[in-house]
Amino acid sequence: MRVEQEEWLARWSTPSKMVTPALSGSGIAGRYDSHGVDCPFVFRHNGRFYMMHVGFDGIGYQTGLAVSDDLLEWRHEAVILPRLEDSDRWDRVGAAGSWMLLNSNEIRETPTLRKRDGKYWMIYHAYPDEGYEAGGAVMGLAWTTDESLREWHRLERPIYTYENGGDWEKEGLYKCCLLEHGGKYWMFYNAKGDGVWPWKEETGVATSDDLMHWERYGGNPVMPCKEGTFYSQFYSDPCIRYDGETGRWMNFGFGLDGKHAQGLLAVSEDLLRWTTLDKPLLPHGSPGELDEIHAHKSSVVMWNGTLYHYYCACRPWFEGDATRVEVFEGQDEFRCIALATNRGKS
Repeated sequence: MRVEQEEWLARWSTPSKMVTPALSGSGIAGRYDSHGVDCPFVFRHNGRFYMMHVGFDGIGYQTGLAVSDDLLEWRHEAVILPRLEDSDRWDRVGAAGSWMLLNSNEIRETPTLRKRDGKYWMIYHAYPDEGYEAGGAVMGLAWTTDESLREWHRLERPIYTYENGGDWEKEGLYKCCLLEHGGKYWMFYNAKGDGVWPWKEETGVATSDDLMHWERYGGNPVMPCKEGTFYSQFYSDPCIRYDGETGRWMNFGFGLDGKHAQGLLAVSEDLLRWTTLDKPLLPHGSPGELDEIHAHKSSVVMWNGTLYHYYCACRPWFEGDATRVEVFEGQDEFRCIALATNRGKS
């Protein structure tokens, strides 16, 4: 498939980066987000905008909601997937919400939630051990009929694991994107094939007729790493949308070259064969900027002609920062959710 790379980059770039976070962790001991926030997923529901996100408290992820009327000012709303104290469940340490089932895949339509069997559905992943993304994660499913989106019910067992998977995913799964197309459900997810750093993460796909039983695609990973590129070590965190004007699917994922994570754009006609643009769509920032280290884990929303690109921004931790995440021993980061838009583009 031929892709005019500069044209695609120009069309979907968001060069106007906000200098302050869209959402930050609380820095308050005991709160789900005491150490930082991550993984935005933005949608519109009952006349307001919501941001599902995960908070980290030094033990594990928990999932929260923030709310906004204008996509710029956000405030905390609720914790919707809290830690399960005194439980022996597989997701007791924490649950990281990844995606909710949407009414439309079209990028020019504001994302809204779709009901299936009278329920809203969320897919999440959970790590088995305490710490920052400790151990091999698996996927779970939760549902609600609560229009406030506060009370979620989790299925008893995981719906998708790395057991019986390929070598590229044998050490654990990560964040996924869930969509419906062609009469079936598609789950795009990244995974790792090694438990010892520096591992690689790549992106594959599975399909389902009922959201409960999934079949891996035999050609996984459909989005592999490539030596000598900005996605040589990670090709991760898929965010799939459809461009009806060109008839192409787009993935707003991210790549890591071992030093910086940066937002990428990949294009496909069939959801299985992808062309990844050579340059980052969302480059990391300069020293001192919110995304000095990483600009990754995207959620994109079109509203009134403006493209809002939310992402997790990381820079080195400085004395006085409200939150602090030790990603590796001796590597402390300030992690927040940032926003870039295409406002001001001609």
